[in-house]
Amino acid sequence: MIKTPIAYIVFNRPSLTEKSFQVIREQKPSKLYIIADGPRQDHKNDNELCLKVRAITEKIDWNCEVHRSYSNKNLGLKNRVSSGLDWVFDQVEKAIILEDDCVAHPDFFKFCDLLLDYYSKNNSISVITGNNFQNGKWRGDASYYFSKYCHCWGWATWRRAWKNYQGSIPFWMDWKKNKYWVNQFNNKKEKKYWENIFDRVYYDQIDSWAYPWTASVWFSGGLTVTPNVNLVSNIGFGEDSTHTKNKKSKFSNMAVNNLHNIKHPNIIKINVEADNLTFDNHYQGKYLRFPYSWIIFPKRILRYLLRILKILFN
Repeated sequence: MIKTPIAYIVFNRPSLTEKSFQVIREQKPSKLYIIADGPRQDHKNDNELCLKVRAITEKIDWNCEVHRSYSNKNLGLKNRVSSGLDWVFDQVEKAIILEDDCVAHPDFFKFCDLLLDYYSKNNSISVITGNNFQNGKWRGDASYYFSKYCHCWGWATWRRAWKNYQGSIPFWMDWKKNKYWVNQFNNKKEKKYWENIFDRVYYDQIDSWAYPWTASVWFSGGLTVTPNVNLVSNIGFGEDSTHTKNKKSKFSNMAVNNLHNIKHPNIIKINVEADNLTFDNHYQGKYLRFPYSWIIFPKRILRYLLRILKILFN
């Protein structure tokens, strides 16, 4: 039985919920917090689908303290997840968080259980993720390494860290001019990528709680514990997904592996090489050279053309 409370986030995908909830049932958590968004008015099947999903989560056949936060109306991804986690952390000090499209290996729960206790009083650690995008590359000689990237396809955190979450990232415009923001990155391309993301979050152009969470973790100086094997598979890629629509993505249905006994690192320090690979691999940073140069190149041509025209007509 898992002693850490689990926060389980669902919506309108019964087939995915069946698979991910079955894993939770096998772990038999002592406390379960279920967060569900309400049906969308302009989607005629949502009401039925939401009811089917909620019925699946009623199948509690072990000794468990169950709490439910069901919205009658649709709040949207960002507001439902963030308000749901606010509700969870009003009641508990720590939690493992899984969405309906995230299927976890049993070692994920043990990993989170152990490290939530191990780093409970270490304010420099904000997140424990179950995701690994290192293409099989083992980092260091421990079971996990430290990253700035707080992946959220299966993760865990503490109330002390979640209280730093600011969905509208009001700190962004001042922070982006600060030397600490500049020092966050090893190259300008990565910095530019995240500035573009956080600009869009700031102007409310993205329905995402995960990007504001990343910004909030970084702003508070938090690190993420990252396992040296992948422990959670996202099975929700497809047209009915909010953000992960490409079914052919190499990150869809990724394999999960055993982690076995946990060995802790001797030093708490970001693995820069691992983060560089994550940016290039997971965030597609290696493909961003051409777009950025393409943006700059026309501006140069335009300047030269304006100079020529000025000479010709003066």
